[in-house]
Amino acid sequence: MPLPHHCTLCPRSCGADRAAGQTGFCGADDRLLVARAALHHWEEPCLSGDPDAETGSGTVFFSHCSLRCCYCQNHPISQQGVGRAVTVERLSEIFLELQQKGAKNLNLVTATQYLPQVQAALCLAKSHGLILPVVYNTGGYETVETVRALDGYVDIWLTDFKYASSQLAAQLSAAPDYPAAAEAALRQMLAQTGKPVYNTDGYLQRGVIVRHLVLPGHVADSRAVLQTLARLHAETGVAFLPSLMSQFTPFYKAAEHGLGRRITSYEYRQIIDEAIRLGLTDGYMQEKSSAREEYTPPFDLEGV
Repeated sequence: MPLPHHCTLCPRSCGADRAAGQTGFCGADDRLLVARAALHHWEEPCLSGDPDAETGSGTVFFSHCSLRCCYCQNHPISQQGVGRAVTVERLSEIFLELQQKGAKNLNLVTATQYLPQVQAALCLAKSHGLILPVVYNTGGYETVETVRALDGYVDIWLTDFKYASSQLAAQLSAAPDYPAAAEAALRQMLAQTGKPVYNTDGYLQRGVIVRHLVLPGHVADSRAVLQTLARLHAETGVAFLPSLMSQFTPFYKAAEHGLGRRITSYEYRQIIDEAIRLGLTDGYMQEKSSAREEYTPPFDLEGV
C-alpha cells in the first residue's frame, strides 16, 4: 500500500496528499519519523514483565498523532514533531535490533499515520527473521478500515478508550467523534484478535488490552467509559484486559483545560469500584504512585 494521495488513514479523513509531501492534520507528510526505539519496562506486566529485568517491550515511538490531547505526556513527539526521518529498510532493521536485544514483543506506538511504511517494514523484517508478537499501541482513534488493514500484521491491540462524552473529547482532544470511532474500532479489534492468549512465561501473545486514563474531575465520564466496555464485552462475547490508569500528570496544556492537578485516591477508588461492579476485573490497576514524570521516556532518538 503506497502513501495516500487523499489521506483517510484516521477518522479525520483530512484528504492530505501525503504521497506528494503535503502535511496531514496529524502533522505527518511523506517522511517516516521515529523518535525512540528501546526496551520499555513500564507497560502492563504481560507485555513488559518484571520492571527490574533486563528485558522489556520493544517499543518504537513514532512522531506525530491524529489526536490533539491537551495533556499528552508524549507531546514533544505527538504535537511538536521531534523525531528522525528513516527509510522503510531502516525501520525493519530497528525491529530486528529490538528482537536481538531480548524484547518480548514489538510495540508500535502511534503508528497509523505511517501505516503503509509500517506494513512494508514488518513484511521485510519478518522475511529476515522477526518472530515477535506485534503490539499496536494506539489512542483508540482509528477507522475500522485501518484496523482491518492490520489484520495479519498485529497480534495484540493495546488501545485507549479515552472518553464516552463527545463534548469532553472535543474539549480535550479536538475529536468530538472519538467515542463512536473508538467503539467501532474496538469491536473490529476484538473480532480480529479474539480472547487473550499467553505463552508459558505469562507474556501475552494475542489479544486486546483496553486502557482508560482516569482524569481529574471527570469521574462521571470514566464511569460511562467502563459501562461502554462492559456492554461491548456482553455484546461481542470476546474477553479483553481492561487497564485502569491512575498515572495522569498535568503535562503540556492540561492546566489550561481544567486539568492542573493529579487525580485523588477517592476519584480513582470510585472507578475501581465501578469496574468491580461491572465485572471488569480481569485486567490491571495502578498504584497512585504511578503518577510520576520519570515514567515518560526521553525522546532522544535512542535506537533510531
